[in-house]
Amino acid sequence: MSGRLLLVLVLVLALGTPACSQAPTTPPDKKPEAKAPAAPAAATAARGVEAGAAPQINAARAMQYVREIVSIGPRPVGSAGHRKLEAYLLTHLKGDQVETDEFTASTPAGTFPMRNYIARYPGTKDGVIVIATHYDTVYSLKNFVGANDGGSGTGLLLELVHQLRTGKREGPSVWLVWLDGEEAFEKWSATDSVYGSRHLAQKWQKDGTAKKIKAFILLDMIGDADLNIDRDSNSTPALLAVVGQAATRLGYQSHFFRREIAAEDDHQPFAAVGVPVADLIDFDYGYGLAFWHTPEDTLDKLSPRSLEIVGNVVLESVRMLGQ
Repeated sequence: MSGRLLLVLVLVLALGTPACSQAPTTPPDKKPEAKAPAAPAAATAARGVEAGAAPQINAARAMQYVREIVSIGPRPVGSAGHRKLEAYLLTHLKGDQVETDEFTASTPAGTFPMRNYIARYPGTKDGVIVIATHYDTVYSLKNFVGANDGGSGTGLLLELVHQLRTGKREGPSVWLVWLDGEEAFEKWSATDSVYGSRHLAQKWQKDGTAKKIKAFILLDMIGDADLNIDRDSNSTPALLAVVGQAATRLGYQSHFFRREIAAEDDHQPFAAVGVPVADLIDFDYGYGLAFWHTPEDTLDKLSPRSLEIVGNVVLESVRMLGQ
């Protein structure tokens, strides 16, 4: 997920870490204990007064999806774990309108078949809102289960399925997209990264789909128990403003946009073809990025509450975009 992030820290809370495409500095012996975000008292009241408010995430179910995904083990492209996760996704999407976008990618490690999965949920208005994540883990890391980096977004999208299966929804159609091949095979670069999103963005540009997309919301590393979603300067400001307003309406504003970064991620190929994009990413994962792209990216660093917060903000953003 964020192995491909070339991070340029801009705001007050600069960490002094290297660019995201590089390995993080050696962490100290003692790491801070992750704390789950407290439930804001204003959130319930805000939802109650908000007419037509979005449905709410089932945090326990979302976390269970992540737990089951992580139990598969490492899931890099071309591995048995990767194939098992693909079968897992299709099982949970059975009966939905699902497209498998298959292609072959040439990488520094060889040629690999890859697959993006697109689940479509029709709406009553023109246009499409895309919510996406990547489901692969780092190719070159052994014993890397990617609980946050790969697992959290993948599991949360499966929970969003339950919120979208309620029949034809008011507003634009919503498409959930699980992207393949986000991680670099050797070293993050324009050609060794985001294989799935580059392929799909080009495909949608050619067939005219890109023009129909009102918003592309990317979820990456959103399960951290110490949740702080960064403001990404490579995202569309107007779309980030909607997300920020949604977070404020629900009482979650303290978890959003306290720091600014420039993230290289799966949203950029879609931005390049004219789609409004927002990358929701918490790239402050352990002190000095101690847990990022290491075997320590495990379930104990995650919180169901974080999945709930991000999921509810996304649902509220979708509702607002459909008005």
